[in-house]
Amino acid sequence: MKVLIKKMRELTGMSQEQFAKELGTSVVSINRWENGKSLPNPMAQQQLYSFCEKHNVDIADVIVDKYRYEHDDDRLILYHGSKQGLVGDIQPKSRKDCDFGCGFYTGTDTIQPLTLVCGEPNPKFYVVDLDLSGLKTLDMELGLEWAMVVAYHRGYMDIIKGTEMYEKYAHFLDGYDMVIGYIANDRLYTELTRFFNGDITDVALMHCLVALDLGKQYVAKTQKGCDAFKIVTESDIYQMELLALREKSVIRRKESYAIASEIEKKFRREGKYFDEILRGE
Repeated sequence: MKVLIKKMRELTGMSQEQFAKELGTSVVSINRWENGKSLPNPMAQQQLYSFCEKHNVDIADVIVDKYRYEHDDDRLILYHGSKQGLVGDIQPKSRKDCDFGCGFYTGTDTIQPLTLVCGEPNPKFYVVDLDLSGLKTLDMELGLEWAMVVAYHRGYMDIIKGTEMYEKYAHFLDGYDMVIGYIANDRLYTELTRFFNGDITDVALMHCLVALDLGKQYVAKTQKGCDAFKIVTESDIYQMELLALREKSVIRRKESYAIASEIEKKFRREGKYFDEILRGE
């Protein structure tokens, strides 16, 4: 928090005295915040965020960078956002309708887990270390196979339940401790839904996937996979940060819609629709 507060003051070119006057607080308080000796209370954090809005200071990228873990070794470092915090051992118990079904989800970048939980009142952010040795791992390439696995787990294949294709994807991830694949978060959710509903083709969807470049997720499907994680750090996400991240999430979503809209127009006549794929055409 201290780095963030100092950064927003510096971006406006204000002295501590000017900053304090703008916020209606004392220089002593500003000094203590910037030195990490105290934290602004929730009301002060709201004032800090309003200050950023007034002066067009974008602190979201600073927040995203703040949570990135710097390390010099060869460890596989990943990130996880939790709505209320992890209690006890890590377990593969997310909702079953997530991209790859029930599991423990982590990502390669900070922004996805941060924006995922920024709507919650008291979320936690985790840096974790993953040791893949001894695990049976599936690394899924970005493509139609990936999209069909997501389609199954999100329930879009229920209309062909009992068919050979349905059974294929129902058991596609069986036996794997860890599944690695691209993220289908809210930025891509609309495009996936449009594909599954028959509004865009697989070619348009694949180009959207490449253009949005959402990063990868490592999903532990078994307890053995979960046990391979080690928590490195646990952090609270402060109210001011949550406000900025919520705004960042809205902006990212709008940008994604604009990119996807252009891609849909360009490739609307190429490829197959979801129902055609399900029928094997």
